[in-house]
Amino acid sequence: MKENRRVVKAAGIVGLYTLLSRILGFARDMVIAFFFGSGMITDAFIAAFRLPNLMRRLFAEGSLVLSFVPVFTDYLETKSREDAFQLAGSALKVLTLILVVVTVLGVIFSPLILSLLAPGFDQNPDKMALAVSLTRIVFPYVFFVCLVALCMGILNSLGHFSAPALAPVLLNVAMITGLLGGVYFSSDNVFRIKSLAWGVIAGGAIQLGFQVPFLVRQGFRFWKKTPLFHPGLNRIGRMMLPSVLGAGVYQVNIVAGTILASLLVEGSMTWLYYADRVFQFPLGIFAISMGTAVLPSLSRQAASGDIKGLKHTFSQGLCFVFFITLPASVGLIVLSEPIVAVLFKRGEFGSHDLVMTSRALIFYTLGLCSVSAVRVTAPVFYARQDARTPVVIAVISILINILLSMLLMGPMQHAGLAFATSLASTINLALLLWAIRKQLGRLGGRVILLSVFRSLLCALAMGAVVHGLAIYLIPAYNVPVFQMIATMVLCIGTGILVYAVLAFLTRSPELHSVMTMLKKR
Repeated sequence: MKENRRVVKAAGIVGLYTLLSRILGFARDMVIAFFFGSGMITDAFIAAFRLPNLMRRLFAEGSLVLSFVPVFTDYLETKSREDAFQLAGSALKVLTLILVVVTVLGVIFSPLILSLLAPGFDQNPDKMALAVSLTRIVFPYVFFVCLVALCMGILNSLGHFSAPALAPVLLNVAMITGLLGGVYFSSDNVFRIKSLAWGVIAGGAIQLGFQVPFLVRQGFRFWKKTPLFHPGLNRIGRMMLPSVLGAGVYQVNIVAGTILASLLVEGSMTWLYYADRVFQFPLGIFAISMGTAVLPSLSRQAASGDIKGLKHTFSQGLCFVFFITLPASVGLIVLSEPIVAVLFKRGEFGSHDLVMTSRALIFYTLGLCSVSAVRVTAPVFYARQDARTPVVIAVISILINILLSMLLMGPMQHAGLAFATSLASTINLALLLWAIRKQLGRLGGRVILLSVFRSLLCALAMGAVVHGLAIYLIPAYNVPVFQMIATMVLCIGTGILVYAVLAFLTRSPELHSVMTMLKKR
């Protein structure tokens, strides 16, 4: 119960700051959509930003943290804080050296990277040239974001979640500032998009600098002498490379979709990008927050041999994820077009872009629960320092995604790529749950299924109410933006209220946990 309260509290802190970051992220994308719409310039920036953004998601929210936290926590639990800090210092040194080499190679080989990530760009030399130029500007962000990820792992293991969760807010502020500065100084769209790219680099540097005082406050001394190669790095390295696939299946599948989207009609890559941005909102606030919060607890229980406690923490985390993401999924499907209209339909982003983006959003949303549940399921393996199992399952899932994408992109175009990602994510979750059940024995499946079924019924009832309200309040998307925002807030607020009342009437234990945390705060 102590670990459960700790997880819920940490998830609340991370979720709150992630909410702020996502709001600013939407503001950033709204500005981009307003000035550039969907076309060559936007496609070029999205392709250039895709790799460093993928590295952020794989490392800052994935493999680096998943491999470092269990080992660092084991040193904290079984040895001493000083030994753990020696490991952290060594990891920072080695990671910095690796990232310098990776960054230089990435800048040099940007044309090759773009040819792999967006092969369709080869048919348009101007688009390819712009994408290469933007990639060379934004690629050094990889250096900063991976070091930020390591700092996040140290702070999270020590029980501090606020500073790492707040750091992405600074990136969005820097990007918005860069774009608006470019707009102020020039009317040339190429100059403007490059200003946005320089904002990415500035944001990465600010994020990293923001972590430093919090690490020092926790007792970590950057200037203290540490060995270059610590014995614990071997354990981290053995887990890290496999966990890139195991923890980042969804992101790898998104990249595969981006590559295939470059072969479809112009704008397909942009529609998928904006749909994924909306999809990332509930995923980041709830699923990634819960995954971030649950990993240190699972690692402590695994280090102390408390398998019963580990299974209980996992099952409670899984129930909580479904409790949150089921109504979010229903809400996104019911309100897909109004949400996209409020966020992006202005300037160069027209009605056709609205329809195409909302179609992609619906098919992405079908996999929201699965992608979210994986964020809680995969850490069980890494907490036990088992990287092999999730990697094998990840490879199967990625191959299935590629096969389904190639089958569906013909009849369904870009929406088929989104649907394939959702189906592959569901298969990935099913295989992970089967593997955990095989390794750990009974997980309380009856309790989990009852919780999911209860949450699903409440979510469907909520969806029916919101759908009826949306038909009455949002007859068209050509009304003033403030009216659209007001009606959307009313629909979403009503949905939250209806779902909370239904959860209360069905005596949902997840609602009780949330209310208890809010009362204590």
